[in-house]
Amino acid sequence: MVVSFARPDVSDVVFHLYGRSLHPELFEVFAESQIDQDDYSAVIQIYKAGHVVSYRTKGQTISEVTATRVQPLPQRKRILEKRLCSSRDEFVDFDFGVGYHVSYQLEQLDPEVFLNFHEELLVDSGQAHVAHRFLGENRLAPSPLSFIQTDVWPHSLLIHAFHTFPENCAVVKTQSLFEI
Repeated sequence: MVVSFARPDVSDVVFHLYGRSLHPELFEVFAESQIDQDDYSAVIQIYKAGHVVSYRTKGQTISEVTATRVQPLPQRKRILEKRLCSSRDEFVDFDFGVGYHVSYQLEQLDPEVFLNFHEELLVDSGQAHVAHRFLGENRLAPSPLSFIQTDVWPHSLLIHAFHTFPENCAVVKTQSLFEI
């Protein structure tokens, strides 16, 4: 019997940043949204291991991805590849005038605390820019949830992403700022 989970094990999740676009066939997208401003555009997608953000400005693309270690991703123009554990902050200044700052963290919680936090996130997801609730493997356990909130300004984009991993009682949170 094959056992499959709605989400990968959170210990296999890695944060990536690319100075390029990524082929859309690499990801099975469950929810998607687009943001268009005069100076930039962004496509935000939720998929099984987390999210993909493709930010475009001045003829250049920056891609942020949370993926598993075994997800086939390109090596070319990879700027960051960091395993998600505890919390980290990264900053990249791109030659074409974009400042990128990201904070990402993995929170492993006690089961009772996770259940309460998951319920709070479920309520918050109703106001999200894009959200998806995955089918759970166990009808008695909470279903994995991903949602992304955005703050959009003419010269900057702030993205808050939340991904729950019920099998691990874990939450992955990222906050990304793109500034021209």
